[in-house]
Amino acid sequence: MYKHILVPVDLNDESFADKAVDHAVWLASQSGAKIHLLTVLPGIHNSMVASYFPEDAANKMKRDMKRNLQGFADKYVPKTIACEVSIAEGKPYKGIIKTAERIGCDLIVMPSHKRSRVNKMMLGSVAAKVLEGATVHVMVLKP
Repeated sequence: MYKHILVPVDLNDESFADKAVDHAVWLASQSGAKIHLLTVLPGIHNSMVASYFPEDAANKMKRDMKRNLQGFADKYVPKTIACEVSIAEGKPYKGIIKTAERIGCDLIVMPSHKRSRVNKMMLGSVAAKVLEGATVHVMVLKP
């Protein structure tokens, strides 16, 4: 079974994230896996954006986001399951894939947002890009 489960969390839309976390918690409780929650911030340190944000403001934003993610973890992940939280920067799908490789997870559990037919024909969703680029199993949960 799985040993280390990565769950990307969009803190702006907890209604999708909580379902993925609930499923990851169930999997972890069955297998003894640990859970790693991740939120990806837009590239606040890239050269274009960094010129508008002082370094201390960007670092404060990351600290605040990590505190919010820890609060989310405290709310949805029972204390009986090992759980870590982290923040990545950049494009969401790249942050998810890089974090999965960095932490050595063996499963990514993520929600899929409900999209219109027109939207499905356009650029792929974050979940589709993670499915394409990840080197580990990816479980995408429908809303």
